[in-house]
Amino acid sequence: MAMATPTDQAPPAIPRLPSNPTPLSAPQEQQVRDLYYKNVRAKCATEIAAFATCATGRTFTMIYACRAQKLTMNTCMLQYQGPDELDKARAEWFALAGERRREKEDRAKLIEESKRKHKEWWGLDEDGKLQGKKLETKLERETRETAEREGRR
Repeated sequence: MAMATPTDQAPPAIPRLPSNPTPLSAPQEQQVRDLYYKNVRAKCATEIAAFATCATGRTFTMIYACRAQKLTMNTCMLQYQGPDELDKARAEWFALAGERRREKEDRAKLIEESKRKHKEWWGLDEDGKLQGKKLETKLERETRETAEREGRR
């Protein structure tokens, strides 16, 4: 028997690190679950539609009349539900994080621009208080000063 050298042995398996090292908050996990369920419903859309058409207009008899469609729909949904699909949904959520951040920044810019236009339209100061007569007298004084300067030339 030959002794095994360190180079003959396979390297020790490195544990797979998660792609998302930071834990998600409860609302973020809910967004991941919503994305997960949306993906499952998209994959089983035909089965869900078949069950929905069968169940339309039925109440108590839906349990018996649509049993085959319900079993088909549930089988399809169970096929696509699992930790792998949840991991895919989580990866998709992280991939869309940049897009969500850009949308949030765009909304913030739009709100800031709206506030600026509102203040400009109503003649409000930085605190949001109406300037009223003070602004009118300031504008009149500026127009008088410009007229005097132009008159001297």
